Amino acid sequence: MPLRSSIPSPQDYAYPRRALTRDQTRGVFGQVMGLVAATIGFLALGAYLGRNLSGGGFFIFFLGAFACIFGLQFATARGREQLAIGLLFGVGLLLGLAVAPVLAVYAKADPAALYQAAGATTLFVGALGSYGYATRRDLSSWARTLFWGLLALIVFGLIATFVAIPNSNVIYAVLGLGLFGGFTIFDFNRLRRSEMSSAVPIAASIFLDVFNVFLLLLSLFGGGNRR
Repeated sequence: MPLRSSIPSPQDYAYPRRALTRDQTRGVFGQVMGLVAATIGFLALGAYLGRNLSGGGFFIFFLGAFACIFGLQFATARGREQLAIGLLFGVGLLLGLAVAPVLAVYAKADPAALYQAAGATTLFVGALGSYGYATRRDLSSWARTLFWGLLALIVFGLIATFVAIPNSNVIYAVLGLGLFGGFTIFDFNRLRRSEMSSAVPIAASIFLDVFNVFLLLLSLFGGGNRR
């Protein structure tokens, strides 16, 4: 099931009314991307620590990650930035533990798929993120479409679990890449217009864009046998 730090809505992603200076914009960008890089590091650490775990415990780690995501939103709303950052890193670590058994299987059976997915994720997020950040258009109107797209993807995934649909894994992955490509553009666009107080939740959103894109690409490069 795809993960998001929040369900998008125009109200949640409203931009500040006052214009930001170039130095402020650069400062927010640097802070957010630093947090994203650190969270990816915790993801890698979790994947390493959990490489010998059985696959059955992944659900607990996913629940823990969800709890951290909600806690992060709560801490940010209360102005507890350090707590929010700690919870963000917790999201990365727990998700790394959750997917560690799957990544370990790929590392043994098809390591090329991991490298290809990682490289393609970098290009995918880099290209779409650059577009979202560079455009001067206000893309907040995308929120409603992305919201319904996320719900539709979740519903399709649930249906495909119980109903035999030819090439359902491939269809799911392609649809998911289209959706999270939109999220990537959207999140980098709001990064361009956000203040420092929004750095942690935006970093969480971008990290989860990267995480979801990586898993979807891994499913494709690995033959669509895992999701």
